[in-house]
Amino acid sequence: MNRMDVTLLWTKITVWLAEHAPTTAAELKQAAPAPDLDAYEDEFALNLPKQLREWWSCCGGTEEDTLIDVFPPFYTPYSAAGALRVWSGFRRTWTSKWERPACDYYAGSAGNSFHPAWIPIAGDGFADELVVDLRPGPLRGCVLEWEQEVARVGPPVWPDLATLLADVHRALTEGSSAGYSRAVVTEDGRLDWQVR
Repeated sequence: MNRMDVTLLWTKITVWLAEHAPTTAAELKQAAPAPDLDAYEDEFALNLPKQLREWWSCCGGTEEDTLIDVFPPFYTPYSAAGALRVWSGFRRTWTSKWERPACDYYAGSAGNSFHPAWIPIAGDGFADELVVDLRPGPLRGCVLEWEQEVARVGPPVWPDLATLLADVHRALTEGSSAGYSRAVVTEDGRLDWQVR
């Protein structure tokens, strides 16, 4: 795969949205001013990977109660502040298992309670999340899908954030699938993902 940097990929996605799905584009915020990501690392007690730091330096997410389906099949991207808010909510929900989550040790492996090393990057508004898995191991940085109703993650959906962004960009510009969904634009200018 021809690797592009995260900033360039996110810029290409937002430019496409502005032209083809302006209602969705209008809800996205820039990260201005850029967040103090060292402070977020302290809050998460984790070193954030370069890709995540780069993305949060340009992606400001949306207003807290705004849902737009930027990532398939129905996920709204978070700013760093939004990610911390959601992560902190999981910390309160999973207090009894926070120090010893019911999860395997290595990144990309199974988990049946929310792991502190899962950093939310996008959500559906109902506690299903796309998370970057920062547990140790060769798959560190992979993107998992947390399903709240069954309290588990599936296998990695994307190996890293850049691949997720590249997959979304390709789906938007070439009409291909991203994950298990295909992009369509509604009559009112919103991006929607149709599960195939």
